[in-house]
This record gives sequence, C-alpha cells and structure tokens, in this order.
Amino acid sequence: MKKAKIAIIGPGNIGTDLMIKIIRNASNLEMAAMVGIDPNSDGLARAKRMGFVTTADGLSGLEQMDIWGDIDIIFDATSAKAHHQNWSIVQKYPDKKIIDLTPAAIGPFLVPPVNFNTTKDMQNVNMVTCGGQATIPIVAAVNRITKVHYGEIIASIASKSAGPGTRVNIDEFTETTARAIEDVGGAEKGKALIILNPADPPIVMRDTIFTLSENGDQIAIKESINEMVAEVQKYVPGYTLHQEVQFEEIPEDKAVFIEGLGHRYGLKTTVLLQVVGAGHYLPAYAGNLDIMTSAAMATGDKLAQLSNL
Repeated sequence: MKKAKIAIIGPGNIGTDLMIKIIRNASNLEMAAMVGIDPNSDGLARAKRMGFVTTADGLSGLEQMDIWGDIDIIFDATSAKAHHQNWSIVQKYPDKKIIDLTPAAIGPFLVPPVNFNTTKDMQNVNMVTCGGQATIPIVAAVNRITKVHYGEIIASIASKSAGPGTRVNIDEFTETTARAIEDVGGAEKGKALIILNPADPPIVMRDTIFTLSENGDQIAIKESINEMVAEVQKYVPGYTLHQEVQFEEIPEDKAVFIEGLGHRYGLKTTVLLQVVGAGHYLPAYAGNLDIMTSAAMATGDKLAQLSNL
C-alpha cells in the first residue's frame, strides 16, 4: 500500500518527537519534509541529517519546492498564531489535510477513539490539548452509558515538560479543554485545570477525571472505561488507570450546584490515570507531550489508511 507523504511544521521538541514516532511506528505515513523558520534550528539539522527535505522559510518556502506536490498530510506543531498563516496556505489545496497540534482550533476537535469517524472528512482537524487527549476519552466512556451532566479534569504534569508555549497558553489550555469536554466528551458542562508540578525527579503525567452523571449501571460504566483505556493504549502504551474506578451516589436531597446548570444529582465517577511517555525523543516523564504526538500520528495513520481504501 502506498504511504502518505507528510510534512511537519515546527522542528522543536514536539515536532522532532513526532518525526521520530512516524519513522519508527507509523504504518501508513512516510516522513518527507521538516519546516521551520530558524536556519540554525537543531530540529531542522537533525531532519536534514536523516535525509529529509528541510526549509527555514516556513510553509510558504515548502510550497515553492518540488516536493510540495507530493505532500498529503501536514502536521502543525508551531503556535496558534502561526497556524492561522499555515492554514491560509493549506486551504488552497483541497487534496491536502492538516493536523493541528496548536491551540488555534480552526478545525473541529478530534480525539481518535471518540470522534474520528465524524471528523475524518475535514481538511483541518485540531488535537485539542494534552489534557484533553488524556481525559476526554474517559468522559465519553461514561457518557455512552449514562448522560454526563458535568465533567471536570485535573491534569498534573512535570514542570520540566512545560515549555514557554505551554506556560503562556495556560488560560487557553483550560478553556479549550473545557469546551472539548462538552463538544467531544458529551458533558453538558466541562471544566479543566492544569497543575505544573516542580518535583525533582520529575513526575509522570497524572490525570484525575470527575463526572457527575445520571444514575447508571456501575459495572457497565467500569467496563466502558476499561474498553476506552484499551483503545487509547493502542497508540499510547503508557496510558493506564492508576487506581480502580470509584463511584459515589449523590442523592437528590444533597444535589450539588453547578454553575450554568443549576443543581444536579446522580452518580459521581472518579477516574485516576497516568501517562508515561514512550521516550522516543522526549523523556518518559513528558507523557503530556507524548500523548499529543501519539494522537496526532494515530490520526494521520488512519487518514492515510482511508485514502488508500
């Protein structure tokens, strides 16, 4: 089967990790080009040493090169501002798709095991956030058994794994993740928090998910969560439950007030996860970055497979 040729914009840590993942693990993708704006970039130099086409003139520079016509999928690992410019180029070529790892969210949110089938035909898809990729599958797993009124996630990551971009975009992280908990996870109301833990040695990514739903079959909910964890593990092997799923029934006379919804009662479900990175380029504790690049690669792999069917 013919593999889809891909280009990565952004030769930083995320772009470089994505490149190595695609080289090692992708079934239907072929690394072709790395795009940056700094001619002295280590990531561009690495890609060039590995035999790939490189340019320091941004995506417009790649557009002028012969290989542009062969590129099928573009991964954008730059910034929200840069993605708007990159999208203005890509949208002129309907045969090319772009997978957005920035907070720009021009295209619909995509979480591979949850809503790939409803977004696969879009030219531009957004990978939400690291916290979203880790936790939204769990909210969706509960919601497919019983209606989720409220979903709250707390993502705790090693401070060392949060670069300048993450720190500048903390507010955007929480807003984007909360919206995706609703749009993709199915919750009526979503909330997201992020904690940068300065512990040394660095901790691995830990996520806590709380849902308040209508009362439902607890065994069925637990089975649904375990099935979803297994789906995510197909592309993020280090994604695991840290403890058994916990349940608490909230009676009507002790209903909790949720801003925007009013008082709600039912079943509270608590899920604790940890995400250990594969260590391809980034350290194993950077599971927050690993799950983003892994989800993006899984999305590209599926899109390429479909194009060959």
